[in-house]
Amino acid sequence: MYSDYDELSFEEQLHLTEEQIRRRHNQQMFLRRHARLLQQELSFEAELLEDNPELAQTIHSFNMQEIQSNQRGLHGVLGAEGLGTKEQSVWSKFFPGLGGN
Repeated sequence: MYSDYDELSFEEQLHLTEEQIRRRHNQQMFLRRHARLLQQELSFEAELLEDNPELAQTIHSFNMQEIQSNQRGLHGVLGAEGLGTKEQSVWSKFFPGLGGN
C-alpha cells in the first residue's frame, strides 16, 4: 500500500503539501466570499420584499404556480394556450426571458 508520493523526494513531497495547503486556503477564501455575497443577496432580497408587499405576494403566487405545475404538469395549470413543453417554467409565461427552452 504505497502512495503516489512514495517515489518523490522529501522536498518534492513538501512542495506538494505546500501547494495543497495554498489550494485549500484559496478554496476556503473563495467559499467565504461566496457565502458573504449570498448573505448580502438574501438581505437585499428580504429588504426589497419587506418594502414591497405586493411584489412578495406576486412572487409567492408565481412560486405556488410553479410548484403546482411541477406536481401536475404544465398543461393542467396553464391550459391549452400554455407553454407547450413541461420543461419550461411558469415564470417564462410572465417573463419570457426567464424560462428554459
